[in-house]
Amino acid sequence: MPVPYTSRAESGALPERLAGLLARRADDAPHAPALREAGRTVTYGQLRDAVQSTAETLLALGVRPGDRVLLVAENCVAQVCLLFAAGLCDAWLVNVNARLTAREVDEIRAHSGARVAFYTSDVSPDAAAHGHRHGATAAPAPGGGSWLVGPINDAAVPEPVHADGARQCAALLYTSGTTGRPKGVMLSHRSLLYVAAVSSALRGLVPRDRAYGALPISHVYGMTSVLLGTLYAGACLHLVPRFAAAELLRAVVEDGLTIVQGVPAMYTRLLEVAPAPVAARLRFLYAGGSPLSPVLKAAVEARFGLPLHNGYGLTECAPTVSQSRLDAPRDDTSVGPPIPGVEVRIAGPDGDPARPGELWVRGPNVMLGYYRAPAETAAVLDADGWLNTGDVARAGPDGALFIVGRTKELIVRSGFNVYPLEVETVLNAHPDVAQSAVVGRPGAAGEEDVIAFAEPRAGSSLTGEALAAALAVHAAAQLAPYKRPARIVVLPALPAGPTGKVLKAALRELACGLSAPGVGSSSIPAASAPPAP
Repeated sequence: MPVPYTSRAESGALPERLAGLLARRADDAPHAPALREAGRTVTYGQLRDAVQSTAETLLALGVRPGDRVLLVAENCVAQVCLLFAAGLCDAWLVNVNARLTAREVDEIRAHSGARVAFYTSDVSPDAAAHGHRHGATAAPAPGGGSWLVGPINDAAVPEPVHADGARQCAALLYTSGTTGRPKGVMLSHRSLLYVAAVSSALRGLVPRDRAYGALPISHVYGMTSVLLGTLYAGACLHLVPRFAAAELLRAVVEDGLTIVQGVPAMYTRLLEVAPAPVAARLRFLYAGGSPLSPVLKAAVEARFGLPLHNGYGLTECAPTVSQSRLDAPRDDTSVGPPIPGVEVRIAGPDGDPARPGELWVRGPNVMLGYYRAPAETAAVLDADGWLNTGDVARAGPDGALFIVGRTKELIVRSGFNVYPLEVETVLNAHPDVAQSAVVGRPGAAGEEDVIAFAEPRAGSSLTGEALAAALAVHAAAQLAPYKRPARIVVLPALPAGPTGKVLKAALRELACGLSAPGVGSSSIPAASAPPAP
């Protein structure tokens, strides 16, 4: 039988399993709206019933405690049901974005050793294609409609089960792989619930709030902060399979949204379709997932008349590490102070946290480890529970964090350190640039070249060679010589993953194929650019 559908915890304490979150809300307000999808509303009571039915389906298929359940999906009610249902059975959900390639999905399926796989074919042609490749067949989905269910993997071996929610894995999320082979991050029930509770509190969420769910739930930001954080407060989440700027603007104006969370790329697209100003019931805007430029922050705030809050996290921290506070909006691009209960330390060369250094994190949000990768886990997670994030940060006088860049993205030029984020911030300040990305590539005599890629802003009068030349002049006026790009390449659109994060691995490959740097800047034709999903 599934784990009993009760929180089994004192009032105000976190339940041992994710399903306890839903149980509380369904008990308190069974008729309150929990999810909106394609014009229909699912109440908390209906969601609880659908989750219970899904858990019974898993048991009938032969899913055992400790098994991994693969879900290839785009945002929908069925996906939410399986997230909670897997936990009811003490199985791990392996949440995969359907927009990944066949190679990427197959690699995750094999590495996770999933017992069974589900594909949300009703809302995602890509999920359907993966399911058909894997020999899945149609079956009823919770709440109506259908999905595809794959064959049982008899070779799957269950993992140990722990009663303690802080030790029991709830979700196995694979990192994007933009800097190497994807790793499976094991996140416990407690880590996900902790971030959901804190995220909900810091946003001041209440049951009457209406949040927008365009960020993929297959990504930790969309799953924990957006989905679980919204449900933790008893609010309602409007689910959409994929982000479209015009649809978000319509929902803001017509559906009474009060909360929007997104990555900076989403806000860039929203500005392209939004008139100024926008009259709406919004009370909270939040950006995370990638660096936020000062220019974009100012433009969004002017358009919507609200502060654009900022935060920082990573999959290994479920994901939130720091966040600007609702009652203390910032006029800079700090990612705010650490969230309550989370410790940080900055390991700089002289121990001064005001100077850039490696950021380490410890707290209830930190992962259990990388699945089937003890050496990789030991390389980033020490015996005292401190996680090396791989990011470079500094602390302001008030303790707020500023992310400088990633350790692995550091470029060494003329013996000096160049952090791509600093160069990107300068390029993004140009009025004709929508977004930019900076990478390093091997140069002469052991040096590294600074290569910049820029995407023109919609409607810009400058494109191609003209924009590249203008950016070279712009960068020369604001950056030291060793920080200036040796080459500026203008692309119609920067390659991006499902969450909108720029795929720097693709840009590094492109940079290595460019001719040697010369005087001035250049652009390349669209046909040579990596495709944007």
